[in-house]
Amino acid sequence: MIEKSIQIKLETGLEARPVAMLVQVASQFESTVYLNSENRKVNAKSIMGMMSMGLESGAEVTVIAEGNDEEAAVAEIEKFLSAK
Repeated sequence: MIEKSIQIKLETGLEARPVAMLVQVASQFESTVYLNSENRKVNAKSIMGMMSMGLESGAEVTVIAEGNDEEAAVAEIEKFLSAK
């Protein structure tokens, strides 16, 4: 299992379109992937779950991945969330 703290740098935060794109990124991987923020842990492959978090630009999240491709999953999610 890998955990990594990441600051969201997307200008719009995680609104509908970025959430859909994040779910697509997470869904490419076999590993289970969660985002944790302010004591809420949500499956990164769930659009409704991710929308419910209401994350804004500048928010800190912890990406948690577990499985065969966990390192690649965390790296790709970090790359996506860190894009400006």
